[in-house]
Amino acid sequence: MKAGDDAGANPKSNLSPGLYLVATPIGNLEDITLRALRVLKEADQIACEDTRQTQKLLNHYSISTRTVSYYEHNELTRAPELVLDLEGGARVALVTDAGMPGISDPGFRLISLAIRHHIPVVPIPGASAFLAALVASGLPTDSFRFSGFLPPKVGQRRQMLEGVKASRRTQVFYEAPHRVKEAVEDVVEILGAERQLVIAREVTKVHEEFLRGRAGEILAILNGRGDIKGEITLLIGKAEDGQLKAAAAGVSVRQRLQQIMAQEKLDEKAALKRIAKEMGVSKSEAYRELQRSR
Repeated sequence: MKAGDDAGANPKSNLSPGLYLVATPIGNLEDITLRALRVLKEADQIACEDTRQTQKLLNHYSISTRTVSYYEHNELTRAPELVLDLEGGARVALVTDAGMPGISDPGFRLISLAIRHHIPVVPIPGASAFLAALVASGLPTDSFRFSGFLPPKVGQRRQMLEGVKASRRTQVFYEAPHRVKEAVEDVVEILGAERQLVIAREVTKVHEEFLRGRAGEILAILNGRGDIKGEITLLIGKAEDGQLKAAAAGVSVRQRLQQIMAQEKLDEKAALKRIAKEMGVSKSEAYRELQRSR
């Protein structure tokens, strides 16, 4: 048997043997590169997160390359099978339902295994939901962090948000539509109603929408709607100058309140107003934080 025969080699392919990580559209089928289309046509097989979903793209561009499933629940066994094909000289394209393989999608196991076996791994860049949302968000892009999906459990999600309270970077997360309201509620409570927030929904699709503003404003908009649908990217602005000054210094609201009242001879109401301004949050949020610290 010749190398690559078992993988269904394409005799007309000019591709070198190897694993090709092909970015696919995140919504609009036109968002795919000419190079990606060529690789999908010339590959011996396409490993897909969902063969039915990928077939829609292949049919649109009249691509007849053989497909095989590669998803979360079969990658433990399928990855070694694909590596055997690759070692035999196959050209395998890896795709997910949308975006770049390995970004909050299956792929890492196959990629790392291929690298360990000294198989060429070639990225074919293209659409990425979090990157598209970030550049159109209006939030600073000079320094950012993408952390995948927010934890579904409330305690873990709140802990993660606590960790970015004083962050000087734009924070980017994916979130499930049925949890987005709860996530924004946590942002308001933990990071403050004045924190800059952007929700990017259905990016590149027909119902694309960006909600930009302070966290409290975004929460009010969401509360005025019914069920939220579609793919969601949640972006949190970096801590502004002076924001969360007390927290960054390791001083509780109660301790800071006592400091201001003693040093500036202010009553509690005036001191609380000063703290809210320091933290960049509403007076009511500063008051709630005070009550939690007592």
